[in-house]
Amino acid sequence: MSPVRKKRFYMVLLLVVGISIATFLIVQAFSQNMMFFFSTSEVKQGKAPKDREFRLGGLVVEGSVKRIPKTLTVQFELTDSITPVSVEYTGILPDLFREGQGIIAKGQLNASGVFVASEVLAKHDENYMPPEVADSLAKAAKINAENAKNAEKAGSTEAISESIKEKSE
Repeated sequence: MSPVRKKRFYMVLLLVVGISIATFLIVQAFSQNMMFFFSTSEVKQGKAPKDREFRLGGLVVEGSVKRIPKTLTVQFELTDSITPVSVEYTGILPDLFREGQGIIAKGQLNASGVFVASEVLAKHDENYMPPEVADSLAKAAKINAENAKNAEKAGSTEAISESIKEKSE
């Protein structure tokens, strides 16, 4: 191999190695910073990661907000109208946070299955709902409609409870 070809070969090799390293680092950064969204039903089914943060969305259950005295800790439940999940947050809640409103919380599950939120985001006006929450509520409404249809066919309330148990497992 002539010295010019050798030099060209090493330059191409160096370029390929450099691009490979840059691609690896970019993919690694994206995978570490990626935040997935889960509905409350998916969390209860065990589809959410146990070892990393994710976003959880739903409606705040009426009558579920409990404030711990002399602290900033708040406990409440989120639901997609099928399955509630307990949430605990320490900090100042957004002004628009209230029962019956759609929110998205960022955090992770603790050992007892409670979602410990590090951030809570509330919708900004009465007409807006986060797309993820709207999608999970639409899926839940579809499941509820299927359950009602099946119960109507069966003609008993036992069919509804069995159908809901099957869907949540």
